[in-house]
Amino acid sequence: MAAVSMIELWRGGMLESLHMGHAVVCDGSGTVVEAWGDADALAYPRSSCKMLQALSLIESGAADAAGLTERQLSLACASHIGAALHTGMVTDWLAGLGLGESDLRCGSHWPDDIAARDLLVKTDASPCQLHNNCSGKHAGFLTLNRHLNGGPDYVEVDHPVQRAVRAAFEDVTGMDSPGYGIDGCSAPNFATTVSAMARAMAFFASANPDGSLRERAAVRLHRAMATFPEMVAGEGEACTDLMRAMGGKVAVKGGAEGYYVAIIPEKRLGVALKIVDGATRARQAAITAVLVRLGVLDVGHPVVARYLTGPLTNCRGKVTGEMRLSAGFA
Repeated sequence: MAAVSMIELWRGGMLESLHMGHAVVCDGSGTVVEAWGDADALAYPRSSCKMLQALSLIESGAADAAGLTERQLSLACASHIGAALHTGMVTDWLAGLGLGESDLRCGSHWPDDIAARDLLVKTDASPCQLHNNCSGKHAGFLTLNRHLNGGPDYVEVDHPVQRAVRAAFEDVTGMDSPGYGIDGCSAPNFATTVSAMARAMAFFASANPDGSLRERAAVRLHRAMATFPEMVAGEGEACTDLMRAMGGKVAVKGGAEGYYVAIIPEKRLGVALKIVDGATRARQAAITAVLVRLGVLDVGHPVVARYLTGPLTNCRGKVTGEMRLSAGFA
């Protein structure tokens, strides 16, 4: 089944752009309860799978051995903007392990946080790996690596850290991954279907806090994300804004190239979606629409206007167009 039309951009009364995609909602039994497009479309979930990549951090005992806080667990699932609260926590986290910035294998890029970027420019400094949006995830990898006594190149696909990540990923998604690509942070990213990712998110949503080791790990991770949304992304970012708007009851996570997932414990539902053209604005609009449809996000909340229903304006504040949901979607 082909991708379906999801998000439209209208300008001057004319359809200017159209975003196609796939989306799936699964319940706690792993059953698909709603789907748009091809539920079996294969894709890389990119950063949307960070909570899956963090399962072994807790299951192994590494998180507790290192005394990680819930805020650090949230940061392990983050694609942060490199603000001081993010880089400072990663710095302290690594120091607690007897490690430093050079032990990371994520690479460096300029932070998206304006204050952090301005400080680097004003001091004629260069960004480092702490500013990488995945440095929290990599701090988690290093924590697990120390526990496993692995070698320094923990991002290699045959390294014990990544073998543990893949095993957990395939178990929770319920399918063997057909392959992997190298993510922006140099770690392997395992391909799976949209329905398999929705099934994984439903596992997180329905996990028993007094259940198996894996269930307890899943609950700790999604609760950490929803409780500390500022660590998952940052001020003004969609993940942080959406989780705050839902009062900590739902965890959401975006991924590059148009991916988004949601974990909805009160309804025992998991959501995964992929925008085919990879557009960020479309993935944000689409997940907002699904959350409203499922009754966990108030359509009248300002965050819905920001990412979906509000008018599009230019640099002078003039209304230039609007986004619309395509007929038949959410």
